[in-house]
Order: sequence, then C-alpha cells, then structure tokens
Amino acid sequence: MAALLVRRTLSQAFNVPAAERGSVCRSAAALSRFRQPLVSGAAAPCPRLYGPGAAARHYTSDPKDDLRVRYLDGEDNGIVVIGINRPKAKNAISKNLVKLMFEAVEDIKKNNKVRSVIFCSLVPGIFCAGADLKERAKMHQSEVGPFVSKARALITELGNLPVPTIAAIDGAALGGGLEMALACDIRIASNAAKMGLVETKLAIIPGAGGTQRLPRLIGVSRAKELIFAARVVDGTEASRLGLVSQSVEQNKSGDAAYLQALELAREINPQGPIAVRMAKLAINQGIEVDLATGLAIEEACYAQVIPTKDRVEGLTAFKEKRRPQFRGE
Repeated sequence: MAALLVRRTLSQAFNVPAAERGSVCRSAAALSRFRQPLVSGAAAPCPRLYGPGAAARHYTSDPKDDLRVRYLDGEDNGIVVIGINRPKAKNAISKNLVKLMFEAVEDIKKNNKVRSVIFCSLVPGIFCAGADLKERAKMHQSEVGPFVSKARALITELGNLPVPTIAAIDGAALGGGLEMALACDIRIASNAAKMGLVETKLAIIPGAGGTQRLPRLIGVSRAKELIFAARVVDGTEASRLGLVSQSVEQNKSGDAAYLQALELAREINPQGPIAVRMAKLAINQGIEVDLATGLAIEEACYAQVIPTKDRVEGLTAFKEKRRPQFRGE
C-alpha cells in the first residue's frame, strides 16, 4: 500500500502536461528581454562565453558583469554556460552575485529546451573563493543571517535544477565555492585546482550544504577529516577521494576542466531530454530512501517517459538505423 501511494504521488508530481511543454516558445520570448550587446570597453571576451553566433545574456547593467550566461547554439543548442566573473574579488559570493545567479537559475527552470548547464569561472586560477568576507564585514549583524540563508537557498536551487549540471573547476574552489560545486551533479577539475571546505579556520562551519553533501559523496569519515582540518586538496587528490568525477591535466589557457565539461555536455545533448531529466530525478530522490521506495520512485519516473513522442522516435530511429531526433516531447 505504501509503495502504491508513493507511485501515485510521484506520478502526479512528475507529470508534465502538454500545455506546459508548449510554453517553451513563450518562455523563450520572455527571455529575449535579457539579450543585450556587450558592454563597451569591457575586457576581451572569454571564448567560453563568446564566439561566432554567441548570444550573451546580461542580468545587470553593472559594467563589471559579475555573471555572464550564454545559451549555446548550433550543434550545442541546449547547453547553457554560466560564468562567474568577479576578478577583483576572486569570484567571491556577494549579494549581487547571489541575485544574478537566482535570476539565471529561474530562466533555466522555465526553459524546457535546456539540456545541461556548465558552471565555470571566467577568472584564471579561481573557481570561487567562497563568501565575500570584505562585503560581509561591512554588514550589520542582523544582515548576516538573512544573507547566509539566501546563499544557502541559491545553492539548494542549483541542486534542484531538473537538467544535468556540471561544475568545471579550473582553479580554487573554497568554502561556499566548493559547496556550489557540490550541489552540481558532476564535478570536473583540473589537476592544478584547489578544493576545500575551510570554514573552521574562521571558527564557523560550512553553511550551504557542505556538511551534508560532502559525506554523501566521499563518505562520513573522509568528509569529517577534510572539514575538521580545513584541508585543501588538489584536483588529482580530489579525484582519488571521489570529490570530483574527473581530473584533467591543466592546459596553457587554464580551461582544461571547462573543455572537458563541454565535451561531457555534448555527450548528454543528443540523448532523450525527458529521459535524462527523469533519470536525474529518480537518482536524486531514490538515493535518499530505502531500496523498495527507490524502486517505486524509479517506476513512477519511468511511467513519465512511456507516453512521450521521444520514446516512439527512439524506437523508430533504431528500426531505421538512423540517429534519433529528440524534441523533448
């Protein structure tokens, strides 16, 4: 009976009405208001976000452009690259950055054409140095709690995105920066990257999911060791611990992890988008419960792909020995 209730509840929760699928065009139209030209006098565009046919989306009139978002096109259509760009602050998490990332995440959630998201840095040698302590030092004590809560909520939202998320760690990811990466589905790091939850050095603890996500990822004992000692590890050691899924040799341009993340996104891109979303949901929900309930969740997620046009297209393409053309329907 319990399993039946789980299936019914999940079936209702996961059902995507046809009308909602048809809202993609309306969402795309709404997103067009964010398309703006590059800020004149800005630094040379980073190839991760700009290039032939690139469409930059800016979420602030601030010329510093703390966050840059690009929806790739052509054969990479469906891949979104979110680049943090606060060079003077080592990409530290500020009020403005939290605001911009919330807006970017909301746009992605509304767009059913998005198939994967890459989080990276546009600042050489840095992924994210954690909280902006200079900004926090200027906050009144009454402001600190609400800001930390909002930053925590942002990282939770990153973890709840329905599509695969990849953190490309080409530099230091410390404190909240590593917590941001931990909220992603997959982490790829260069061998030269540095990672650690170093909050105990400041007599605080990780406050944006680090104490919960890290033990689930590498085991309780190893997570305690890293957190208690505020230990920082490089990409090679992070791969050995299971903190990242891949560690790649850093290149001269300092974007080896990003390039590897892009290749992975390109592998995901041609797969059935609804199936990928349901697979992510089944894994994320199932890992938190007992096996019997997890199997019921899988069954409920599987039920969502049966009536899709993509499933029929997959079978037809297999029969006709051609590449399937999935549309997320």
